[in-house]
Formats: sequence, structure tokens, C-alpha cells
Amino acid sequence: MEKIASKNIVVVGAGFAGLAATKKLAKRFKKNPEINITLIDRYSYQTYMTELHEVAGDRVEEDAIKFDLQRLFCRLKNISLVTDSVTEIDQDKRIVLTENGAFPFDYLVLAMGGEPNDFGTPGVKENAFTLWSLEDALKIRHHIKETVALAAVERDAVKRKAMLNFVVCGSGFTGIEMIGELMDWKKRLAKDNKIDSSEINLMVVEAAPTILNMITRKDADKAEVYMAKKGIKLLKNSPIIAVESDHIVLKSNEKIPTHTLIWTAGVKANTDTESFEMEAARAGRLVANEYMEAKGLKQVYVVGDLVYYEEFKDTPTPQIVQAAEQTGHTAADNIIADIEQTEKKVYSGKYQGFMVSIGSTYGVAHLGDVIHLSGFFAILMKHLVNLYYFFGIRSGYYAAQYIFHEFFHIKDQRNLFRGHLSRYGNVLWSVPLRIFYGSMWLFEGLKKAFGLFGTDSWFGSKVALPFSWLQDATAGASATYTEAEAAKPIFGLSYAYGEEPMTVFSKSPEWFESIMKVMIPTPEVALIFQKVMTLLEIAIGLALIGGLLVWLLSALTIILVASFSLSGMFYWVNIWFVFVAIALMNGSGRAFGLDYYIIPWLQKIAGKWWYGTPSSLYNKKA
Repeated sequence: MEKIASKNIVVVGAGFAGLAATKKLAKRFKKNPEINITLIDRYSYQTYMTELHEVAGDRVEEDAIKFDLQRLFCRLKNISLVTDSVTEIDQDKRIVLTENGAFPFDYLVLAMGGEPNDFGTPGVKENAFTLWSLEDALKIRHHIKETVALAAVERDAVKRKAMLNFVVCGSGFTGIEMIGELMDWKKRLAKDNKIDSSEINLMVVEAAPTILNMITRKDADKAEVYMAKKGIKLLKNSPIIAVESDHIVLKSNEKIPTHTLIWTAGVKANTDTESFEMEAARAGRLVANEYMEAKGLKQVYVVGDLVYYEEFKDTPTPQIVQAAEQTGHTAADNIIADIEQTEKKVYSGKYQGFMVSIGSTYGVAHLGDVIHLSGFFAILMKHLVNLYYFFGIRSGYYAAQYIFHEFFHIKDQRNLFRGHLSRYGNVLWSVPLRIFYGSMWLFEGLKKAFGLFGTDSWFGSKVALPFSWLQDATAGASATYTEAEAAKPIFGLSYAYGEEPMTVFSKSPEWFESIMKVMIPTPEVALIFQKVMTLLEIAIGLALIGGLLVWLLSALTIILVASFSLSGMFYWVNIWFVFVAIALMNGSGRAFGLDYYIIPWLQKIAGKWWYGTPSSLYNKKA
């Protein structure tokens, strides 16, 4: 490939669309020092917008949906991160101006996203809550906790009822998922404030005659039935015309008393783009062509919730994650095509399906036109889709963090396994088991090392391994292992006096023997192997007793047990070794063990080596 002249690509916005475009560009040009990519966002992290309701509803902490940009791009050295707010786009000079700098561009991708649309409804800005940022989610959570606490000691029955009425405006994905979190949360709110949970009333108000219009009516009806069963009131055909501090007014002039209205009724383009002097369409979205190129501008691309491109007449790309990522990829593909002088690609949306959760244990979903899921399987599918997203952005770290936050670090049984996987348990009680288990490995190692209790030392000149090619080469060495006439072997997990326990395998499988023959071809190698294994058992025992690297060593002991079993050297009566190892993988080394100190230190060292040092401000000199 011929050398490409130096090019500056600037991406504004680190949401789903901006990240998709940046990742694709960085991967394509990772070996090209002439391509400079700058990602600008007002925050030093990506907010995982689809899970804001979980923070607002106190299911997860805020760090569960904050993905540090340094961690996401640490292995891509051709990206400069900038934490700043864009104030102007100078089209003539081809410069992006920010509050603290200026960045020249040859190609520009605008991925600044959207913001809530109140449609000019009086009182929304002053008295309602929106759910479009991490700050919004935290504000809602704090307000609800405070409001329920105040309502619990409020003696005026009318005011108390208004305070305990929680209303969501809008029945799209965001609104329904938000009311679902409140549904899950209300028992905890009631218990903590010593009130009856039946006093907390939940309501969805929708201007349209139907809810969840992005999914099939069959699935939406299932969701509606479930919410009704859970006591959530649905008001359809009920536009809100005014919002006051203690009530809302419907078009029918009905007043609903509430101190909490969460507005999720619509999305418009980020209003910061109004000063960019670019052609806008409905809801302020910037008009683009089929290549995601802004109308009337060259090499300026618009993606995500910000773009207005009609896939079909009067039907623009939907403001959903799938469209955001696909528009981002299309823009990146066409920048690559322009730089490399290849054919451009036309945007073609491919939406694989939609899913919505109603609380932590129920949801509805449809994949394509044929697969419809509800309940457990819909929620499971949602988790798999989220994990697939982390695979797509190549972040194993945040995939692991997602699993911890959604499955292990949960309270009040708020996940699809009803809390059975929760790590909020005391690992102190596994310490005696850890010490006992470590002592068993230490005892086995010392017995082999010193030939205790009538056994032959594994440090001697006799091959103890029962493989035929080793025994044939050492006269008489296998007698101990071939003469078992004293008693008939009996299967059991315990045995009485006079019984001989049965081995898991009386003889190694042929495939395993072929592997071992490569690893241990001669008696000389076998003697070395025996010594290493003996020292390893002693080391494992000491480390488990001391609580050092317990998770890793527990996994290793399971592998060793499997190896011993396949070698014909392990008894069914000792199969408990495996289950104890699994039990100790719950973090038992952190209670009165060295893992309390070592694991955080290793995480810090490894994190700094792999990811670098995260910062609250990323700054490339402009």
C-alpha cells in the first residue's frame, strides 16, 4: 500500500456511535503513523446509557455503567483522548474549537448524541426529572430516597400520598425499564423507612394509545399484563400538559398528585449543535446522506442519535443502540474508503430485535421476526447482548465488571437468579475449610517427600508413577500398584475397615497415556517429575493455609485431581477435593489470608501495566 499523507480525524462524542467509529478507525490505521485520531468528550468515560435505570433505581452503583476511556483504548496507541466541551465547528478553517483548545481536522465525526425532548411542556424543566445522563440517574436515586424518608414521617395524609406517588412519563424502553426498577426497589424503600410497601404507588403516563411501540404488539401486551399484575398503573391516551412541584395535569384536566415525575417521553438532538450552522430536521437532528456525510459538507459525518437520515420515506434511523453503532461504523467505513480511495458504503440498518426489562427478573424480547421471549429467557438474552457489546469493543475488563455488578454484587435478590449468586456473604466461615484443605495438600506433599506412614519417598530412586512404559523399565517398581488382592475395591465416598476404596480410573485411558508418554518418556524424567509434583503439593498446601492466591490455586487443584484420576492414582473417596476447591473460590483468601493484601496490589500493578493510569481529564495539547 502506498504511503498516505498525514490526516487528522476528530470524533466528537464517546457514546455508542462515537466509540464504534473510533474503534473501527483505530483498528484499521493502527500501523499507520500518518493517521491521527482524536476523540473528544466532555467526560473521561463512556456512560452505558441503556443501564441508567439501574443506577436510578439503586440496583447497581454508578461505577457499573462508567467505562473509562483510557481502559477502552489503552491498547490502541494511535488515539488521543481529550476531555473537553466542543463550542464551535469552524467549517472554513476545518477546526474543532473547545473550551480549552482547537483541533484541526481533515475528517470530522459528530457523535454528540441526543437529550430529552420536553416538547415545550410547561414545568418539565423546573419540576420533572429526566433520565439521560449519569447525573440524572443519581439525582433521581437521591430524590426518591429522600422523598420516601420524608413521606414516612409526614402526618398530612394527602401530602404523604402525593409524595409516595411515583410517575413516569413515556412508555418507551427507558420509561418502562425505569418503572420496573422502581417496582423492584419499593420493598427495600418501604422496609428501610418502616412503611407498608402498598403505600408506594407506581404509574406510567403515555400520550399514545399503546405502549412499547418499538416491539410487537404481542410482546407489548405481555409486558402490560405483567405490569398490571405487579400493581403498576398504566394511563394511555393521557398527554401531560403541565407539571407542577406537587402534581401533574393531564389533557383531560385530571390532576395527579406527585412529587416525582420522571420524563422519558422523547429525544431530540444535542442542542450544542445548534450553533454549528448545519442543516437540521425534525427534533434538531442533523441531516446526512446515505454515507452519513452531513448535507452540504464534505468529510463531515453525523452519527448516532444526532443524525437524520431517512431509511424509508419519513422514517429516519431509530435512536437506539443498534442504529448508533451501525451509523458509526458506516461513517468510519467511508472515511477509510476516502483515505484509501476505495468504494464508499451506503448505510443499511440491520436491527436484530428489541428487548425491554421490567425489573430485574422479567422482560420481553423478540429476535428477528420469529423468536419471542419473555420472563427469565428475555432477561438472560439481555445480559448476553450486553456481554456481546463488550466483546465488540474488545473490553474483557468491563465484561468481567458487568458480570460482577449484575450477578455477584447485587442486593435484595435483584437479578434473574434471585440473589443466589450474590457475593454479599461473609467468607470468614470458609477460613477453617481453607486451612483444613491446605493442610491435606501439605500432608500429602510431606508424606511423599519423606516417605512417611510406610510409603516410598518420591525423592528416592523408585518410579512411583503407574504408567506401563515406566514400570517396564524399572524392575519390581510396580509391585505396590499391581498387587491389590487384600480386599475387593468398593466404590464409595467413605469406606469401612477391611474395604479397599476404588480408584476413579483403574487404568489410564489410552488418549491420556499418549499425552503422558510425550511429557514423561523415561524413568529419569519421571523421577524429576515426581520431585516437582511433591514440591508443588507442599507449596499449594502452605499457600492455601496462608490464604495466598486461593482462587488460582483452587482451580489448579481441580486440574491436579483430574490428572491424578486419569493416571489411576486417585480414589472416589477423595473426590471431595474438587468440591472443596470450588467452594474456596468464593474469595476465602481475603479473610485472614494474604489475598487481603496481595490481590488488590496485583490488580493495581496489572491494571497500571495493561491500562495505564486513568484520569478525570484527558488532554492532548491542541
